Amino acid sequence: MSDTFPLRVGGVISADIAVPEHERELRFYSRVLSTGEIPLWREDLMNNLGVPIIGLGARTAEHADLPLQWMPHIQVADVAASAECALDLGGEELMHGRDDDGRSQWAVLLDPNGAAFGIIPVVSADELPPPEGAASHDAMARAGRITWLDLTVSDASATRDFYRRVVGWSAQDVEMEEASERYADYNLLGDDGNPAAGVRHARGVNLGLPPIWIISLPVGDLAESLRRVREEEGKVIKVTQGIDGECARVVVQDPVGAYIALVPG
Repeated sequence: MSDTFPLRVGGVISADIAVPEHERELRFYSRVLSTGEIPLWREDLMNNLGVPIIGLGARTAEHADLPLQWMPHIQVADVAASAECALDLGGEELMHGRDDDGRSQWAVLLDPNGAAFGIIPVVSADELPPPEGAASHDAMARAGRITWLDLTVSDASATRDFYRRVVGWSAQDVEMEEASERYADYNLLGDDGNPAAGVRHARGVNLGLPPIWIISLPVGDLAESLRRVREEEGKVIKVTQGIDGECARVVVQDPVGAYIALVPG
């Protein structure tokens, strides 16, 4: 399951959200994600291998202070040290889970832009939920997973530096151009050197996106998924085309206002 779950510092392991109108939201995501002849997601929001990747919970009093955002769970070397660093750099701590001995197990943080994210220790392969039945390599390659994580902000350089220190990501420039002016966005790399996320300036092709982490999820039939987004009273916010002119990524807003991106599976 290493392709589905990147086990490394900076690896994005899963994501969750606590929503009002839970039944309505469950219907929305169940229908939108489960498209195609061989869907990559089941109607219970497990992926097609029966593995939990995303969690959609009901919004209770316990979650009242959490923003209405999909929150990625990012692996770090030391949860307590990362949480303390986030506070020192102008972030906020919303929740912090500790064991009976007071050792940090996980935390939910806000960066200075208001983007929410969770941090957890690096997960071992023994801790991963097994797929249902035997799964071939080809089946795992087409499994539902978080394919990318993206954050669009006014000051991408400062945000890059925040996450380099808090998560342990390194950064790679991505050359951009707008009206003949060149600038750099950033890919953030895990400790194995592989890209895990992106931080983008709120300009050019990324203008108009909210300053929150947006997870990208693959679907079997993107056109049908977008039809269902509209049918279930969601909104299509931004369509990004690839160099071949085909639709490469679509940011959508669900019926209660949370954002997610859909990509071809």
